[in-house]
Amino acid sequence: MKKNILFIILLSFISVYSFAQEEATDKPEVKEKDYPVNATFESGLLIDAQTVVIPEVKTLEMVIQHKFGTLENGRSDLWGIYGSANIRLGLNYVPVKNFQIGAGITKKSVAGEKNITDLNAKWTVLQQTRKNTIPVSVSLYGVIGIDGKNYTGLVENVNVASPSPLAEINKVAFNDRLSYFSELMVARKFCDWFSLQAAVSFSHYNMVHYQKVGSPYDHDKIGVHVNGRIKVTPQGSIIFNYDQPLKIKDISEQSEWNDNFPHPKSNIALGYEVSTGTHAFQIYMASTTSLLPQDNIMWNQNEMNKNGLSIGFTITRLWAY
Repeated sequence: MKKNILFIILLSFISVYSFAQEEATDKPEVKEKDYPVNATFESGLLIDAQTVVIPEVKTLEMVIQHKFGTLENGRSDLWGIYGSANIRLGLNYVPVKNFQIGAGITKKSVAGEKNITDLNAKWTVLQQTRKNTIPVSVSLYGVIGIDGKNYTGLVENVNVASPSPLAEINKVAFNDRLSYFSELMVARKFCDWFSLQAAVSFSHYNMVHYQKVGSPYDHDKIGVHVNGRIKVTPQGSIIFNYDQPLKIKDISEQSEWNDNFPHPKSNIALGYEVSTGTHAFQIYMASTTSLLPQDNIMWNQNEMNKNGLSIGFTITRLWAY
C-alpha cells in the first residue's frame, strides 16, 4: 500500500513538472526593453561645440560662454584675462522629447566688433541603446545668426551673395545680416569613461568682406569636427574639440587657388569639465576667439601657439519642470 502511495505521489510530481514545461514552451518569449544609454556627454555643449545630448522634456537650460583674449601679451594683460573678451549668453528649452530650441546673444570685443543674435534648434534623430540595438546617437543642429553691427561696419568693402539695395539706399537689407550653420553629429559612448563624436557642417554668410587685394571671401564653407570626453573621476572629465574647415575648390569663389588667400585655420581646444546633475562647468584653452560655430569655421585665423591660444570657460545650468 505504501509503495502504491509513493508511486502515485511521484507520478503526480512528474505530471505537474511536464505540464509546467509545456506551459513555458507555449508562452511567447518576452524581450527585455532596450533603453537609451545615459550621459553620452554631461552637457549639450562641449567647450563651444554642440553634442548629441538633449535634456528631458520641459527642461530650461541657461548657457554662459566666455573667451578671454589671446596669450600673446603674456603677463602684461594677465595672459588675455585683461584683454578683449568674447561673451555669449543663451537659453535653450525642450518642448518635446528629443527636440530643443534656443536663442542667444554674443558680444565680441575684438577687431571687427560683432553683436550677434542667434536662433538655434537641435533634434536627436537616433539614440544609442544599452544593448546596442542602435549603436550610435545621431543629431541635427542648426543656427541662424543675425548681425547687429551698425551700417558703416556692415557695408565697408562687402560682397553680397544675392541682389541687395546696398548701392541704392543708405541701409542694409535684413537678409544681408544673416549667417547660417547646420551640422550632422554622430556620437557613441564606448564605455562609462569614454565618449566620442564626429560631425560634418555647412556654414553660409549672405554678406562677406573683400580682402585688401580685392578677392572676396567665400560665402560657403564645409567643416569636419571631432569632439570627445574622457571621464577621470565621478564628476570630472578631460574634454577636447577639433574643427577643420575644408578647402574645396568647387564651392570657392577664388579665381586663384593659392596660399595668399587667408583660408580659415583649424581650431583645437582642450579642457577640463566638472559636472553635477544640473550643472556643468568647463574651462579650456582654444585656438579661436569666436563662440558661434559659423564664425569658428569661416573666420578663424589664429595659430596654435601663444599668439592664437586663448582661455575660455562654459557654464550650463538646467531647470526641470
